[in-house]
Amino acid sequence: MASSSITAKWANKTSLRLSINKKTHKVMYAQARKESVDFLFKIFFLPLGTIMKLLQEQRVVLCDWFGSKEFIAADSGFVKDEVAYMIKDDLEVKPWSPADTLTTLSEFGLEDYDDLEEKVVSLGTKEGMMLLKASFECKEVLTTVFLAE
Repeated sequence: MASSSITAKWANKTSLRLSINKKTHKVMYAQARKESVDFLFKIFFLPLGTIMKLLQEQRVVLCDWFGSKEFIAADSGFVKDEVAYMIKDDLEVKPWSPADTLTTLSEFGLEDYDDLEEKVVSLGTKEGMMLLKASFECKEVLTTVFLAE
């Protein structure tokens, strides 16, 4: 009974709020809460051998492994609660602040928020594995996973 409640915990999805450059159709950054960042960190802190196994056997292993006690052992998480986080397209994560948003906009030559569109996307096991795989293949990870046509 305990393993089914653990699996149910990870079956729930969290979300990311993407800010997308309307002109280039690329993700500038995502805003995320603690549970989203913790979920990503848990995936990216897996041992490389485990990552390779999960990517090779993705459909079979994911549900069982992500529901395992080993995966949720760090229940306290990696980041502070009640703080919003900014995740850049290359998966750089830092606490969100309005100044960071303005800096990111100016880095890409955008003058104001009118050049951005927002999109809320789900983040669960499937999306986590897609992000992990894309991180090995490119630098525009969020764009690749969430805006692929």
